[in-house]
Amino acid sequence: MTEQQTSNEGKRPELGVAMVGHAFMGAVHSQAWRSVARFFDVPYRPRMVVLGGRDAGRAAQAAERMGWEEASTDWREIVERDDVDLVDICTPGDSHAEIAIAALEAGKHVLCEKPLANTVEEAERMVAAAERARERGVYSMVAFNYRRVPALALAKRLVAEGRLGELRHVRAVYLQDWLADADTPMTWRLRKEQAGSGALGDIGAHIIDAAQFVTGQTITGVSGLTETFVRQRPSDGGMENVTVDDCAMFLGRFSDGAVGSFEATRYALGRKNAMRLEVNGSKGSLAFDFESMNELWFHDGEEAPETGGFRRIVVTEPTHPYVGAWWPPGHVLGYEHTFTHEIADLLTAIGTGEQVEPSFADGLRVQRVLEAVENSAKNGSVYRQV
Repeated sequence: MTEQQTSNEGKRPELGVAMVGHAFMGAVHSQAWRSVARFFDVPYRPRMVVLGGRDAGRAAQAAERMGWEEASTDWREIVERDDVDLVDICTPGDSHAEIAIAALEAGKHVLCEKPLANTVEEAERMVAAAERARERGVYSMVAFNYRRVPALALAKRLVAEGRLGELRHVRAVYLQDWLADADTPMTWRLRKEQAGSGALGDIGAHIIDAAQFVTGQTITGVSGLTETFVRQRPSDGGMENVTVDDCAMFLGRFSDGAVGSFEATRYALGRKNAMRLEVNGSKGSLAFDFESMNELWFHDGEEAPETGGFRRIVVTEPTHPYVGAWWPPGHVLGYEHTFTHEIADLLTAIGTGEQVEPSFADGLRVQRVLEAVENSAKNGSVYRQV
């Protein structure tokens, strides 16, 4: 943090923030709201006004622990409060549309966790509400935080500069193993009515967005396959049916001619959070693995073969995206920083009138791909237009 940032922090106007939901995503979003104005020269100083949760006792404990002024069990009351300017939605997907639309209609900016919704129809209604709100100066963003990994933002820059030439191949995987044990208890993420889909929407949405973000292209068609390996889980002393996919795989075509392969699973033993992306072009290639999130591997295909090959770029220089606000070169960042970057970008857009990215329209594009993959898988991997 610079001296200028320190001196300006107290002079910035406040932006009252409410957050609905306080589990895993709520904790990391709270960390970001607490730190953003201390490291980035954003136009507002967030005030963490109220935290919403279903259970009054748990919500109050979470509010105290994570730095919120108070707690509430009524999200409808929250979105109508005069001291709330922005609503951060960290709930399961089945409530995203209702909360976001109500908040936008109440004139509140919205940050909504991914995937944007559980269905394309819900996402379309959210986009329509966001477009109406934007005419009144109200902003909305969907929280695809991996866009804010400095290495992936650098990858996008290299592609945009033409360093890879004409893009040909995209390979994207997201591998976790937290469900590999068949005795792991049931969770809302395994119920379609709450989660929308399983690995496909939970982590597959991230690699769909990352691939489109880095390449600058959209996915136009898919051929998909899904599978549920463990069809029942322990729940409240009995067994409950799992109603979502455990893994999803699909092939895709991109708008400018590239082709891609995608895999998302929560059954890859030994892989904790291996979100990987590789892009091959006519002039070069790049590769990224989130388990080494401060590194980007780049191959310049125009370099002489004697000295060619992939080389490791340690993405910690002040000229790299977002990094200049943090530590000296070589002092690496972590998962939580991506959310701080996300909120910094949102606050900056609100203050300057810039376009927010990723917008709800970007979230809808991802939702259309998710639906196309599901429909393809249901019909025997038939190719589906997006």
